[in-house]
Amino acid sequence: MTTPEYPTNPTFGGPVTPPPYTEQPPVQVVPAKKRGVGAVAAVAISLVTGLVSGVAGGYVAGSIAGAAKETAQTSGIGASDNDNALEAPVKPDKTPAAEGSVEKVAESVLPAVVSIEVATRTSGAEGSGSIISSDGKVLTNHHVVADAESAGAQMRVTLNDGSKHPATFIASDVNTDIAVIQIEGVKDLPTIQFGDSDSLAVGQSVVAVGSPLGLSATVTTGIVSAMNRPVRAAQGGGESSLIDGIQTDAAINPGNSGGPLVDMNGHLIGMNSVIASLSQGASGEAGSIGLGFAIPSNFARRVAEQLITEGKARQPMMGIEVDIRQASGGALVSRVQPGSPADRGGLRAGDLVERINDRPIESSDALVAATRSFDFGETVKLQVQTQGSEETRTVEVTLSSE
Repeated sequence: MTTPEYPTNPTFGGPVTPPPYTEQPPVQVVPAKKRGVGAVAAVAISLVTGLVSGVAGGYVAGSIAGAAKETAQTSGIGASDNDNALEAPVKPDKTPAAEGSVEKVAESVLPAVVSIEVATRTSGAEGSGSIISSDGKVLTNHHVVADAESAGAQMRVTLNDGSKHPATFIASDVNTDIAVIQIEGVKDLPTIQFGDSDSLAVGQSVVAVGSPLGLSATVTTGIVSAMNRPVRAAQGGGESSLIDGIQTDAAINPGNSGGPLVDMNGHLIGMNSVIASLSQGASGEAGSIGLGFAIPSNFARRVAEQLITEGKARQPMMGIEVDIRQASGGALVSRVQPGSPADRGGLRAGDLVERINDRPIESSDALVAATRSFDFGETVKLQVQTQGSEETRTVEVTLSSE
């Protein structure tokens, strides 16, 4: 079974049905020393042919070898006084990285990416993060640093230059899996630059950076596979987070959590947060199968600013409750709070929300995730199917303001 997991250790979410598996016939392995008569005959024919055409063959081979040597010397390939590559001097490649190349992206982004370690009396966690201020504030996942608040916990950050520094917890939000920490005793650090996640396109090239399995400064590449993927993740203690994720096939593994997903200009367009894995249960080893999910940068930036200035995060709301058992076909409204934006807009219990603006809504989680992605005070249009009727209507709801 395929189970979504954090790119650290805990497992979350329900099973994802894998594609049908077709059993293939076993491959027969023949011992290397065993040969049939046909093989011997083939070898014999080859030898005979070689003997018959030995002179002509030698002449042609010599001509080709001479031409190849002349071409190599002209091009500089293998050209040396003794024609021995082992004794020839090493030719360093000092060509500058091209703009828009993965090499150039890595060159610009890596200095602003850190590795994070949290150690408690009974356990530990590892992850990644992006430096968002020169005085050492770091954007990362809540599940990476959640234990940093426990008694006796210690947190350490490793910069790209290898230096290690203690860090303190600023604030985090379990519902969105976003956190901010502070590196102590640093200044004038390089910072990552935010990009516009709303402008992303499916198929666009991206680069993931982080510390998978403790291997710091790891760079992988891929594309934006899909947008607006509602992904719910168990956070422990009965709580869960819900993100409106960017799906990518860039390799994301345990330890990549909190690290940046950047565009080919090196701008942060997402924060790596969740992966789907073929491991079964919490004891399984999670690993990349090309299904990773990142929190959009526009959303992460808004929450990070709230965490820094207010110590907590708030999200735009309609003022409704939805039936989480509604896993497909829309979001079923189970309750509308009196006087809420939804109530003022005309939404009623029993309504089935099928679309928000131009975005189809397939589940209750999709409606919650989509609502959080809008700005405070923004007006949205809902396509709603009325309870007991197949007719649809449009409801305008102005989301709660700050």
